[in-house]
Amino acid sequence: MSIAVPTDEQGRSPFRAAVESKDLGRATEALAPDVQFRSPVVFSPYSGREAVGLLLRAVGDVMGQDLAYRWQVQEGDREVLCFTSRIGEREVEGVDLLRYSPDGLVSELVVMVRPHSAVVALRDAMAAKLEELTGAGA
Repeated sequence: MSIAVPTDEQGRSPFRAAVESKDLGRATEALAPDVQFRSPVVFSPYSGREAVGLLLRAVGDVMGQDLAYRWQVQEGDREVLCFTSRIGEREVEGVDLLRYSPDGLVSELVVMVRPHSAVVALRDAMAAKLEELTGAGA
């Protein structure tokens, strides 16, 4: 069975549309219950909608104001979203690599960011934000 990325009339996935509208609750709803999240700043993946939703909320606070998707590629159950943003004075460029489950929800989300100085700034800002949100840190 072939799975296609679900899109709206503008060709945007529900995840992309939610992030662009800064509606992180809706972005969390676009995640599968057993979603896996990986990034260059954490060794172990985050698992589950609740944990990944908390990360999305933190990302929204850290760089969501300036986050803009520049282009996308969709093929089968895969989507690549290229974004730019800022963390303080650091310009950030990155990609969200998404895989969709048969029910059209994001089952895997891998984020890659460049340059190295942006990765370090993102790591530090996310650790501080997660500490603030949970009291436990990253």
